Amino acid sequence: MIRKRLVVLTLILCAAGTWVFLVLFCPFPVASQANFLEGRITISGAWALYPLVVRWAEEFKKIQPRVRVDVQAGGAGKGMADILAGAADLAMVSRDLHPEEMKKGAVAWPVAKDAVVAVVSARNPYLQRLLGRGLTRQELKALWVDGTLTSWNSLLELKEKAPVHVYTRSDACGAAETWASFLDARQEDLKGTGVYGDPGIAEAVRRDPLGIGYNNLNFAYDPKTLLPVKGLIVLPLDLNDNGKVDPEEAFVARRSDLTRAIQQGKYPSPPARDLYLVTRGKPSSPQVVGFLRYVLGPGQELVEDAGYVRISPEVLDEAKRLLESERKN
Repeated sequence: MIRKRLVVLTLILCAAGTWVFLVLFCPFPVASQANFLEGRITISGAWALYPLVVRWAEEFKKIQPRVRVDVQAGGAGKGMADILAGAADLAMVSRDLHPEEMKKGAVAWPVAKDAVVAVVSARNPYLQRLLGRGLTRQELKALWVDGTLTSWNSLLELKEKAPVHVYTRSDACGAAETWASFLDARQEDLKGTGVYGDPGIAEAVRRDPLGIGYNNLNFAYDPKTLLPVKGLIVLPLDLNDNGKVDPEEAFVARRSDLTRAIQQGKYPSPPARDLYLVTRGKPSSPQVVGFLRYVLGPGQELVEDAGYVRISPEVLDEAKRLLESERKN
């Protein structure tokens, strides 16, 4: 009888000890079955937001393992078309919404900031002169919009003749629209050889010593080294039009310096801009609402590490209030 009681007591102590261990040392709370969301979220759109949304999807999967998040990049235009057609749950959009899109029910949720930058090949024969003088907004406009600047010798006042090969985006995208807006134009006004997608335009410029293009920040810089992607150089802007890059304008050599300049308002907007996740009307599915809550909440901790700039706390709080008010209506 005594031995039986000891055995029972030992089992009770072991069970109690195991429970205490789980409570004290388990790094994550054990969720009940009722706390798990289920289903699929499809996200389509801007290359600019793609790397960050992929990170968010990976981390959200750890919290909600029963939710599948599919992310595909194809340009902001494709994302908007997909969301308005009901072919996606969320659109990644790297520009402000158009009035006609809002009339169709598009709702933008601001989630981060980044910028578009001018890039040339690291093999450009005039690289040192370009880095020393930068390019003014009017010179960029002459290259992409007016079409009056067609050679490097005209730009840099050189004796030898060398054509400049201008590249632009062939797909409807926020990067091209933002770059065009910086130059007082629209995407359809931009001249140059059309190339699909951020990776495509970066590769085209990298291979062409006489080429010039533009890229979203996180396709121009290497995420590991924080330096421009191998073979590419990000060009500084001569913002005060004095024919040289002043110390206060020299912030494009490293990604971290540029994001700091965006945060401080030193890099103009545009081409700095807000990035959005867009829904059609108020989000209703629990998994989409859960993902947006994560992005606007703990997901913000990944923004700077991923090479983006956080949106202001005021804008973030307003988005959270809107999301919760939408849920109550």
